[in-house]
Amino acid sequence: MTIKRGIKSALSTLLSWLLRITAPLREGAERIYAHALLAATLNEQLPASVIVLGRVSIHGTGRIHIGENVLLYPDIHLETQGNARIELGDGLVISRGTHIVAAAGVSIGKGSMIGEYTSIRDANHTRDPDRPLRDSGYSAKPIEIGQEVWLGRGVTVLGGVQIGDKATVGANAVVTRNVPEGVTVAGIPAMPISSRVTGAR
Repeated sequence: MTIKRGIKSALSTLLSWLLRITAPLREGAERIYAHALLAATLNEQLPASVIVLGRVSIHGTGRIHIGENVLLYPDIHLETQGNARIELGDGLVISRGTHIVAAAGVSIGKGSMIGEYTSIRDANHTRDPDRPLRDSGYSAKPIEIGQEVWLGRGVTVLGGVQIGDKATVGANAVVTRNVPEGVTVAGIPAMPISSRVTGAR
């Protein structure tokens, strides 16, 4: 029994050591595979500078533009319907579990950061008394998110909203109306709590 435990311990130590020294190589291979998989599902070229840390799910038409030096975490859902496009600017960071769905259009400016499990959807279901909800259609209005915008964890952005450059949206906020440049909003619905616009008090 002691011999078996000793062998098991030695093998475990050896395997741990091998996994540790090969970790950078494995991580690099996983990123290359994830990048190639994403590139194969898009209708536009994916820049080589984009870092893809895990599976990104593409649904619908694949009309998605991703800029240079974008960082994509795992489990992101990107969906486009009809002629709608998703435009992701240079230098974005989109965190794990984010959903971006465009039926009219969604654009996010360069340098913005999107927190985990954020939902950016430009459409709402409509109700038709003669049809099931899933067959009743939807209404859609485009979403525009500016440059250097920070959306905290779990934010929801609804259709028709414009968020100005350098605005901040607190965690779990629901954005139902426009957010001016440099303003910080929080809550449900999101309301201004401070401003960093030059000269504002």
